[in-house]
Amino acid sequence: MAEKDMKTTTITSLFWKLFEQGGASVITLAVQVVMARLLAPAEFGMLAIMLVFVNVGNVIVQSGLNTALIQAPDATDRDCSTVFWMSLVTSVVLYGAIFLAAPAIADFYAMPGLVAPLRVLVLILVINAYNAIQEALVARRFEFRKTFRSTVTAGLVSGTLGVACALMGGGIWALVVQQLLYQLCKCVVLAMQVPWKPQLVFEPHRARVLFGFAWKLLVSGIINQVNQSVSDLIIGKQFTSAELGLVSQGKKYPYALGSLLDGAIQPVMLSAVSRVQDSLADVKRLARRALKTSTFLIVPAMTLFALVARPVVELLLGEQWLPCVPFLQTYCLIYAMLPIHTTNLQVLNGVGRSDLFLKLEVIKCLLGLGILSFTAFVLRDLYAIVGGYVVNAVLATFVNAEPNRRVIGYAYLEQLRDICPAFVLSAVAAAAAAPLGLLGLPGVALIVLQAVVMLVAYVGVAALLHVEEFSYIVNTMREIKMKRDGRAA
Repeated sequence: MAEKDMKTTTITSLFWKLFEQGGASVITLAVQVVMARLLAPAEFGMLAIMLVFVNVGNVIVQSGLNTALIQAPDATDRDCSTVFWMSLVTSVVLYGAIFLAAPAIADFYAMPGLVAPLRVLVLILVINAYNAIQEALVARRFEFRKTFRSTVTAGLVSGTLGVACALMGGGIWALVVQQLLYQLCKCVVLAMQVPWKPQLVFEPHRARVLFGFAWKLLVSGIINQVNQSVSDLIIGKQFTSAELGLVSQGKKYPYALGSLLDGAIQPVMLSAVSRVQDSLADVKRLARRALKTSTFLIVPAMTLFALVARPVVELLLGEQWLPCVPFLQTYCLIYAMLPIHTTNLQVLNGVGRSDLFLKLEVIKCLLGLGILSFTAFVLRDLYAIVGGYVVNAVLATFVNAEPNRRVIGYAYLEQLRDICPAFVLSAVAAAAAAPLGLLGLPGVALIVLQAVVMLVAYVGVAALLHVEEFSYIVNTMREIKMKRDGRAA
């Protein structure tokens, strides 16, 4: 594919992925706000416990095979069917195991009401055995408008029915209904757009080839999910489900914002890197562009969110959720570092270095567990646990970046130089907007005023100093507009 065509395809795909993430994030935010108004923190804590088993199960079901399908240049429909049957069998076995273990899990956490909801929620594993193939095919073909349609439709349908269930007093079942219907609806709408259907075929040779790449991602994914989820399990055991609900809620909104921005760039980047993986110079160029652009968007967004966290929580969620504000602000700092993690990991996946990916996950898991063990069992403090995540996130930036010094010649210090403008500009913009909090304005007025001042300061200084990332985004928007105007003419 010519470089110009590749750029056009990548940018078009990026915008469709951004629309998908944006639509999903807006809908999810609206649903979560309504749910938080109707349900108690303890019920969100119960959901957090259940999602640990769902998320780890999803990693095992997909086994890294969906990424293998995206990365492999010679993947066929028969390969997709082979992967599907492997994933389906795995999902059914896992479902049965969690179904039988549900009473023991409920007893361990002293949550007798957990059994039936958990047994229903883990049906997501079976649905995702099919959905993972659909999304791999969409990513291979850069057809991200299809995931846009499916994601937005699923968000609307599942959100509406979930809120209705909460209004009728469904409690934890409202959250289960929303989560399960989201995945089911997404799968159905994608099936209406993606012509692929599984065949009654299984090729052992291709299964071994694909799994030869994917098994490292499987182990990496399990380690990563365990590393992320073990804190929820520990908090749920050591503290109350309500406190776990506060931490979970504090994490949820920065995560949604990070997924909106970085989550739009990185899947497109993986597909693009897979296309040019034989040219390390092109891979480095794509990696730098993804890192700089993603950071330029995410860091100011997280800075602003942390700045207005208290009035936002009070306005949208209510006073019962105000204790989650410190956690939310801390997670804003953690997710501001998201691009440096995801960009480096996507590069390794895109060039087929799942072996290095696995080594990184092992190192980060040991590091994270060490910090978590100290904060949870020695300090025994909830705020210390969340603060430990910040330390872990900072150390992990170096761990994730180090291999690409050798793989594509993109060293850690060079990466820091590339992201430095976004952090400096965000600090300057926040310094301009923060004093407005002393005016004693009502919540909505304060949020709007601080957002406007920070946006004007951030964009104004970036334009004044001719920051490269800002110029790139502006020029890209102009190119897209000119092409659209040319087609219209």
